[in-house]
Amino acid sequence: MRKRLALNALALATAVTAGLAAPATAARPDPVRKGLETLLRSDGAPGALASVMDRNGNVRTYTAGVGDRDTHAKMPRDGQVRIGSITKTFTAVVVLQLVGQGKISLDAPVDTYLPGLMRGRGIDGRHITVRQLLQHTSGLPDYEDDVTDDILERRYLSPSDALDVALGHETLFAPGAKYGYSSTNYLVAGLIVQKVTGRPLAEQIDKRVIQRIGLRHTYFPAPGETTLRERHPQGYRQESPGASLRNVTEIDPSASWAGGAMVSTDSDLNRFFAELLKGDGNLLLDEDQLNQMRTTVSMGKDGYNAGLGIFSTPLSCGREDGRVAWGHNGAIPGYGTWAAATDDGRAASVSMTLEPKTGEAIKHLEEAMNAALCS
Repeated sequence: MRKRLALNALALATAVTAGLAAPATAARPDPVRKGLETLLRSDGAPGALASVMDRNGNVRTYTAGVGDRDTHAKMPRDGQVRIGSITKTFTAVVVLQLVGQGKISLDAPVDTYLPGLMRGRGIDGRHITVRQLLQHTSGLPDYEDDVTDDILERRYLSPSDALDVALGHETLFAPGAKYGYSSTNYLVAGLIVQKVTGRPLAEQIDKRVIQRIGLRHTYFPAPGETTLRERHPQGYRQESPGASLRNVTEIDPSASWAGGAMVSTDSDLNRFFAELLKGDGNLLLDEDQLNQMRTTVSMGKDGYNAGLGIFSTPLSCGREDGRVAWGHNGAIPGYGTWAAATDDGRAASVSMTLEPKTGEAIKHLEEAMNAALCS
C-alpha cells in the first residue's frame, strides 16, 4: 500500500483552474461527465461521482456507472465514500489550531509531546519536528503496505499497534533533508493531538472541524466500525491486473487512522476546502496558521509542492499568472478521491469506486478533477 500512497501523493492534479464548467452542447460534451466516463471505461471503476461548487456556493453533482455491480443499483448522488489520505488535511487543521492556541509548536521536536516514544533504526523523536511530520520531510518510513491485510480482513489496529509496525522499518533519510510521503507522519501527529488535548483524535476533528463548519455527512469511524453510515456506492479493489473486482466496502480503516480513516461526500469536501482557503472570516484557521499551512517545499516534480497537510498544484488555465489550487487526494481499499479548491472560493471533488492502484488510474482521476475545475 505504501507504493500506492506514494504514487497517490505525487500524482496530483495536473491542472486545476478557477473557471466553472461551461454548459455542455451537442458539439461540446460536458467535460466533467467525460472525465467520469474515462474512470469507468479506461480504469474499470464500477462508478464515479463528482461535485463542483462555484464561488457563490452553487453546486452541481454528477454520477456515472452503477452503485453496485451485483444488483446494478443506481449510483447515489453525492454518496458517502472513504476519503483515504484526505483525512490528513483534517488532522493538520487540528494540529494548526492547537499551534494557534499555544499548545503545540511547529518547530518543537516530537519528544516534547511524546518523550521517548519515537525510537527505531535511525529514528529519533528528539530530531524530528512537528512541522516535518505535517510536511512529510521527517524521513519516517511508511507502514501501510504492512497493514493492508489487516484493513481488508477487518482487524482493528490501535495507533500504538500501527506505530510499532512503522518503527520496525529503517528511516528513509535525515529529518528535513527532503520530501518523502509517509502516512507514519500523521500517525504520530494524531498521537500528539491526543496527548496535548487529553481527548481522542476523532472527537477533536469532529468538534474543531466537522461541527464548526457544518459538514453533515463527514465523520471519523468509531473503533471497529466497518460500514458506511449513509447512502453510498459499493467500493471495489482489484488485487492484480485482470483479476476480478472484489467488493471491499466493509473494511476496518483503523490502521489508517489519522492519515486515512475518514468518510465524507464530495460536496462536504468542497465545503471543507473552500472554507479552509478563505481569508476573512475563516472558521478553521487564523491568518498566521493558514500561512504556515501554505508554506511549501518541492515534491520533486515541477509545479507540485507540499504544505502542511495540503498540496499546491499548478492550474492549466492559470499558467500565465501562476495561479494554483490547493487540496489533497486519497486512496483506500474501495475508493479514490481528489478534492481541491482555489483562493477565490471555487472547489471540486471527484471520487471513483475502485481503489486507484496504478499511475494511469491516478492520472485519470487527476484529469477528471481538472475537467471539473478547469473548463
